[in-house]
Amino acid sequence: MKLERIPWYLAAGLALGIGLGLLYAWAISPVRYVDTTPAALRAEFKDQYRAVIAAAYAATGDLGRAQARLALLGDPDPVQALTAQAQRMLASGEPFESVRSVAMLAETIQQAGMAETVTSTRLPAGSTEAAHTTAAPSEQIVITTLEPTITPLPLISPTTRPTRTPTSTPGAAYIMVSQETVCDPNLPEGLLQVIVTNSAKRQVAGAEIIITWSGGEEHFFTGFKPELGNGYADYQMTTEVSYTLRIGNNGTPVPGVNTPACQTQDGDAYRGGLRLTFQQP
Repeated sequence: MKLERIPWYLAAGLALGIGLGLLYAWAISPVRYVDTTPAALRAEFKDQYRAVIAAAYAATGDLGRAQARLALLGDPDPVQALTAQAQRMLASGEPFESVRSVAMLAETIQQAGMAETVTSTRLPAGSTEAAHTTAAPSEQIVITTLEPTITPLPLISPTTRPTRTPTSTPGAAYIMVSQETVCDPNLPEGLLQVIVTNSAKRQVAGAEIIITWSGGEEHFFTGFKPELGNGYADYQMTTEVSYTLRIGNNGTPVPGVNTPACQTQDGDAYRGGLRLTFQQP
């Protein structure tokens, strides 16, 4: 039994129909996305979006607007997303100022999230306390007023946070509060471990660490190894080289940082490491 061949005019009509359909869908009336959110962007475009937000914040200091824009990306943890992007930018050799702006925005958002909440104040006799709340797209400010029974007092607004410039670290300068020699043969020789905390002793991600030596300088950031702590960073020191370390441009320099001498249980000598802890006063 022989199969009948498809008539040529049916095959030609089918091919012509498919061709016209593709032409209409791709050229005449392609799909257009209207009113989509940045959350629908591909990963590389999200990185560009964050970099633009960080650059805008560095220029304006408007943290509320930066947080509102970041919220459009739908990141579960905006701080972690920013620090991870700063690490990728640093590894790919992008301009250091761009890396700095992304890392510093992550640090500022983290510190803003750890700000102290407004607490109730004991009122004098004959007074009542009323709380008014105003909501912005990215933040909520609680303003407390004292209302006497006869004449209401003026509204008491919270003190505005100072605007941070792109080349400085917000708050007081970091100072070194402890230095430990680490003699662990399981760790790489000359491993410098740095831990950065704020005044509440909570670790800070995105803190810039500047290390210099005779004829050289490098920058690295905390938060790239969250499994070891948000405020943790490390650096591989070279034997017989003396370094100077500081946190941010206005941090207190710590000179004479070098690899210490250690011994194994069998008396064999090797070069150990250091663990430095920095904190804001």
